[in-house]
Parts: sequence; structure tokens; C-alpha cells
Amino acid sequence: MPLADITFGDLLLTVFEIFLFVVWIWILFTIITDLFRNHEMSGWLKGVWIVLLIFIPYLVALIYLIVYGSDMRERSLRAQAEAKHEADAYIRAAAHSSPADELHKLHELVEKGALTEAEYDRAKQKLLAG
Repeated sequence: MPLADITFGDLLLTVFEIFLFVVWIWILFTIITDLFRNHEMSGWLKGVWIVLLIFIPYLVALIYLIVYGSDMRERSLRAQAEAKHEADAYIRAAAHSSPADELHKLHELVEKGALTEAEYDRAKQKLLAG
């Protein structure tokens, strides 16, 4: 088909088909990711779902989304929370400063007038206690 024979409608239809294909791939990756994230499901059952997704993709994907849709959300939120917790822990470990550094910063704030002596004493006690 020469390029000159392609109409605007054909072009729109092609764009729509590509969009549907990308959405379909996204749904498959989401389902497969959820399958491996689900620790309550046995390995055999996960294998059956994967095989069924290969041979009867549309029907099985629809059934999976209906059956495990709400559980998918919970597992996704839990994974995001765990990832955030790990990232925060890494940032804290990478940016960890000693209590002496923190006391020095507090003392500088008192000298600048940003903290009162009472606030400094409370922050110092909190820092030394924990």
C-alpha cells in the first residue's frame, strides 16, 4: 500500500489499534506482576494462570481482574509502601550524621537567634535521648 493511498481514517484507525495494543500489554504486565507479588497463591496456581493467559488471553485476563481486582490494589499499595520505607531508610542511612554534628547545628541556630535557649535544651535532650 503506497503512502499516498492511506486516508486520515486509516491513520486514526492505526493509532487506535496501537493504543489498544499498548493498553493490552500494560494489562498483561500488571496481571503478571500481581501474580508474582501474591504470596498466598501457590506456584502451581500461578503457572496455571500464566499458561491460561497465553492460550486464552482476553477471557482469562478479564476473569483475573474480576476475581483478584481488589486484592491487586492492596498488594500494589503494600509494595509501594514497602518501597517508600526502604527508600526512606536508605536516605536516612546515607545522610546520617552523628549526634555531635546535630548538636553543632543546634548551637549555630541558637547563635543566629533562630532557636531560644529553652528550645535548644529540649532539642538537645531529645537528641541525646534517642
